[in-house]
Amino acid sequence: MFFKMKKTLRDVDIRGKRILVRVDFNVPIKNGEIKDDTRIRAAVPTIEYALQQDAKVILASHLGRPLKEQKKAAEAGREFNQSAFSLRTVAARLGELIGRNVEFVSDCVGDSAQSACSNLAGGTVLLLENLRFHEGEEKNDAAFARELGALCEVFVNDAFGAAHRAHASTEGITHFVSQSVAGLLMAKELEFLGRTLDNPLRPFVAILGGAKVSDKIPVIESLIKRKVDKLLIGGAMAYTFLKANGYTVGKSLVEDELMPKALETEEAARLAGTEIILPSDHQVVDSYDPLNSRKTIPVDFTNTGLVGLDIGTETVERFSAVIKGAKTILWNGPMGMFEEEPFDQGTIGIALAVAEATRNGAISIVGGGDSVAALNKAGVGKEITHVSTGGGATLEFLAGTPLPGVEALEEIQT
Repeated sequence: MFFKMKKTLRDVDIRGKRILVRVDFNVPIKNGEIKDDTRIRAAVPTIEYALQQDAKVILASHLGRPLKEQKKAAEAGREFNQSAFSLRTVAARLGELIGRNVEFVSDCVGDSAQSACSNLAGGTVLLLENLRFHEGEEKNDAAFARELGALCEVFVNDAFGAAHRAHASTEGITHFVSQSVAGLLMAKELEFLGRTLDNPLRPFVAILGGAKVSDKIPVIESLIKRKVDKLLIGGAMAYTFLKANGYTVGKSLVEDELMPKALETEEAARLAGTEIILPSDHQVVDSYDPLNSRKTIPVDFTNTGLVGLDIGTETVERFSAVIKGAKTILWNGPMGMFEEEPFDQGTIGIALAVAEATRNGAISIVGGGDSVAALNKAGVGKEITHVSTGGGATLEFLAGTPLPGVEALEEIQT
């Protein structure tokens, strides 16, 4: 089995109890304004279910890396603005989303937090201040984890995006609480990334992009072991494979030291019956005149002065044809330098193809910030079966790496 099912808050009695829900409210905030509330919205189903059970809901999250930024400010002789890392703004936005007041306390441990949690009434919500204001969070300090555990009777981890970190609020706390279960968002992630990929409908097609092969080799190896039928590789990581196969790739990004590994991976795929498909054309610019030299050419015609920045139209068509025939689709990573137009065209083309296949009955799972941004830019974000909220957690899970925040939760006994 690819994963073991975990108990959720639906499987335990939380009625009238104090439950601490680890959420992922690490959202972009600028000048006191939340720029994207997707992660807050994702936690709403768990919060609303708990409220329906008359639970006393305590929420805990991190926001940025305040201690690291404080250190940098001190070294530069600048004043550190701690309020920029406060979750107070998030409490207000969450209140709007769930249609009720969300209480806020200016610390996550200590007397103020203990008092606020002790006095919390059933069916109400309290958001603790940023966990990362304390060194004990990222260090998984036992004393800090014990303080968090003392705030509740049941621990609920609903922060899949932080589950790959063994922090006090994801792993450490479970040693000091009698019951530790998954939230509804966490359960949904495990369902799609685990059960679906453990026994996928076929053909099973995976699409991997991004800059570095080194980030994705463990994922590729895991997918090959799970007999993915076709593996489409785009983005800068494709150039390591192309160069290893004898192509001239100009000044495109290549991890030369990983070329032997790329060939080894291709051989493993061949033996497993997995077809790896690489780009046949790409958008390039001349490294000496990048503003005026953009063109789309076959990969075969790449000379020494060119830099590849996106897959070409022929590759989009080839990849799309494969995606069209898929029953299960996994996509992680952009096909080019997505953040710069017009080098987002390949990624958007793949987004449209995945959405079309989903409309025709395929199960699609998309993760990674740029991939998700492409879905939204193409206007098809709501047409995907499951959009993962994890970044590094998604990759590590797909690579078969145990996630501390998941492993620590109670399993369903079968």
